[in-house]
Amino acid sequence: MALDSVDIVLVEDNPDDASLTIRALRKNGINNSLIHLKDGEEAIDFIFCRGHYSQRVFGILPRLIVLDLKMPKVDGIEVLKQVKSDARTCRIPVVLLTSSNQEQDILKSYQLGVNSYIVKPVEFELFVKTVAGMGLYWLMMNQLPY
Repeated sequence: MALDSVDIVLVEDNPDDASLTIRALRKNGINNSLIHLKDGEEAIDFIFCRGHYSQRVFGILPRLIVLDLKMPKVDGIEVLKQVKSDARTCRIPVVLLTSSNQEQDILKSYQLGVNSYIVKPVEFELFVKTVAGMGLYWLMMNQLPY
């Protein structure tokens, strides 16, 4: 996969949740190019073409960032803050897909410009439907200004 043409950036530290998210997307015909990043630091490096991803072409932005909230190194709030505060990346839709339903997390996320905040359903079938709906909306129905 060419790193310059990634449609979906999935930032998730739990490998089981990442695998389940990817399977749910694929099961529902969402076969867009995807990269799974394991923490917020790696996500920032990828999005802003730093470190290991310094050879990536910056001008080709992902169509969607799916972001967990509670992660090691750099948490989802900091990733969201950096993406939404930079004029070059602020239009990228960011969906928080997290287990946190705490009001302060939801409020802070919307204050920073998150496009959607989804609490991960515990029940498998509902999780698959939720992820599929998210993918269909943001990748097939939503119109981006690029």
